[in-house]
Amino acid sequence: MTKFGIGQAITRREDQRLLTGAGQYVDDVAVAGEAFAAFVRSPHPRARIASVDTTNAALLPGVIAIFTGADLVADGVGPLPINPGLKNSAGKNMAAPPYHVLATDEARFVGQAVAVVIAETRRQAEDAAEQVIVEYEELPSITTIDAATKAGGVQLWADAPGNVAAQMTFGKKDECDAAFAKAAHVTKISLMNQRLVPVSMEPRGTIAQFDTGTGRFTVRTSCQNPAGLQKTLAEAVLKVPAEKVRVIVGDVGGGFGMKTQLYAEDGVCAYAARKTGRAIHWRASRTEDFLAGNHGRDQYNEGELALDADGKVLGLRVRIVGNVGAYGCGPGAVIVVAVGPKVITGVYHIPSLYLHSTAVLTNTNLVGAYRGAGRPEAIFLIERLMDQAAAEMKIDPAELRRRNLIPPSAMPYTSPMGEKFDSGNFPHMLDRMLKLADWSGYAPRKEASKAKGKLRGRAISTFLEWTGVVHEEAVRMEVTADGKVLVYTAMQAMGQGIETSYVQIISETLGVDPDTIVIVQGDSDVAQGIGSMGSRSLYIGGSAMMTASKETIQKGRELAGDALEAAATDIEYKDGRFSVAGTDVSIDLFALAGKQPAKRIEIATLQKVDGPSWPNSVHVCEVEIDPETGVIDIVKYTTLDDVGRVINPMIVAGQVHGGIAQAVGQAMLEDTRYDPESGQLVTGSLLDYCLPRADDLPDFAQFCDESTPCKINPLGAKGVGELGTVGGTPTVVNAIVDALRPMGISHLEMPVTSERVWQALRSAKAA
Repeated sequence: MTKFGIGQAITRREDQRLLTGAGQYVDDVAVAGEAFAAFVRSPHPRARIASVDTTNAALLPGVIAIFTGADLVADGVGPLPINPGLKNSAGKNMAAPPYHVLATDEARFVGQAVAVVIAETRRQAEDAAEQVIVEYEELPSITTIDAATKAGGVQLWADAPGNVAAQMTFGKKDECDAAFAKAAHVTKISLMNQRLVPVSMEPRGTIAQFDTGTGRFTVRTSCQNPAGLQKTLAEAVLKVPAEKVRVIVGDVGGGFGMKTQLYAEDGVCAYAARKTGRAIHWRASRTEDFLAGNHGRDQYNEGELALDADGKVLGLRVRIVGNVGAYGCGPGAVIVVAVGPKVITGVYHIPSLYLHSTAVLTNTNLVGAYRGAGRPEAIFLIERLMDQAAAEMKIDPAELRRRNLIPPSAMPYTSPMGEKFDSGNFPHMLDRMLKLADWSGYAPRKEASKAKGKLRGRAISTFLEWTGVVHEEAVRMEVTADGKVLVYTAMQAMGQGIETSYVQIISETLGVDPDTIVIVQGDSDVAQGIGSMGSRSLYIGGSAMMTASKETIQKGRELAGDALEAAATDIEYKDGRFSVAGTDVSIDLFALAGKQPAKRIEIATLQKVDGPSWPNSVHVCEVEIDPETGVIDIVKYTTLDDVGRVINPMIVAGQVHGGIAQAVGQAMLEDTRYDPESGQLVTGSLLDYCLPRADDLPDFAQFCDESTPCKINPLGAKGVGELGTVGGTPTVVNAIVDALRPMGISHLEMPVTSERVWQALRSAKAA
């Protein structure tokens, strides 16, 4: 049990099942009598739907039914909900077109579902979908932020003037202007976080059933929050009570935020199951996921940093404009206008801030949560500003950061955004990293690269991350007479190793064999809660596991007192046994459960924490660039991560490594592009979209620092799942720019490909 306790670097117990092919993903399930769905999707970025002719398609072999948006609206199916708490440019509630699960009056992006064919086989459904004839009337469209914000440009929705769906302002403009007026130096930068596709290994999929006897839906899908999807599907789309929908989730082949919300296809499959009386099975092709699975980023940022002569920051001005796509449902707008800005000042004491954030509509697929969800964009801006300021003021970039770090004596610290940091020792993290990365020994490495004809650059990032969406989570724990500890949770595994982490917490706290512990998840009937997103699974969910274990022990003491005829205060607990203090009279935890009327000891816990957690890191990256080809190699990468109490170092390292891999993808390789004229997605498959591979990445030197645990949850842990992505992108890009700065190159947009580097070097030589 000690070997399986908190702090042990054990291999994940999920892996044996998943690596040997025993996992069960959506498309592994076959329901008796199921039929298959195929969607007819718009080829236009914006077009009025004049008519949908299903005559020929309906005659094809195997076709059971064909449904259009008009059919669903007539049957009372509702659109996906819009966030009610956001405001638009006129100060009114956020405005965007209603997103019906099948398009009704207008199709608003290429790939939007317009109709669905239900057939006996997947191939028959796909063949028939090609025969559905849709008459479109093409309308003017826009695909970029520039086009959306252009004065006098195309207006997509009458209630969203200037195509602004939502916007917010933070800080005090007058105070910030005064800070800039007295600055000795001002650094300015503007940049794009390009659009990305979250390429999960498992595409989206849904199997929906309807029981005519009970009037109840059962939906199997691949998602990160079964209970949340249940409520949205039931109440917003199907217009039935939540208890009339059961959501079941098996193994999830990657989520990355993209699987946090209900999709149009989920709603259509549920509707079709009710209408046909058949189970409806749909699995996205990779291209369908590129077209209609939520994208990430697509955000333009401008920043100005005011500093005094000694490099102390006086103020920060920020303008954010994010493209949220054609509709306002899902988390896209709130990520742009509110979530990302939470960390805009990073780990620095910035006395004055003024920030204006805007979410705009375009005729593109929706932009939503993708690993980090707003925080990578914000940290990218502040870290690029810090490096640029250091270069302009000729101050070592590590030293400039040191001069502006929030001191530990200021904790708890309230940022200019009003966010409260409960803990953090940022100067300690910086000092330790400078030694781990051999910051002072860089010169010989640079010379060695020069001798090989290579340009070498380095960068350091000091940053933090906001984690813990919704600050409570419920779990239910049962100790049974047959020797099991059953834990029911709405948190959801999707490759992050939470089952193993939970077992470690419970095993150590209860002192029981880990093989007795069963984590039950992925079923809205057995657990209700928020689910797994925003790096909350361990920070809040793990805390709930510890609290439930302690509450089980406390309840067990009372029950053991009755069983052993002693006062509860005289009962001791160790290694799964209750004993009367000072005697050899004892009873096993599971035997005690067997003495209860229900043959179990049951605890229901609602874990609450006092706000978000603030994990923080220092990253150092060194790159080599071949000036003849522009090819970039990441040759050294070191991370020091404060994630509070570490439950499993191996899982933490894996999460950090995976996050950095996705950051490298954004920094150097990935780029989702729509043709601005036709609105077509020109990067619609893995033939056109470049993902990082193992040979694009170095060996990472990853270290943890547990000296500053979280103070506002019982576990002492902070989130980790998105940390590497938040800090990796600016560290890699700043290292590349550092290598190129002697050539007069101070900025390159992402992805910083070898072609862009080669062209920049050629232009610099020509100048």
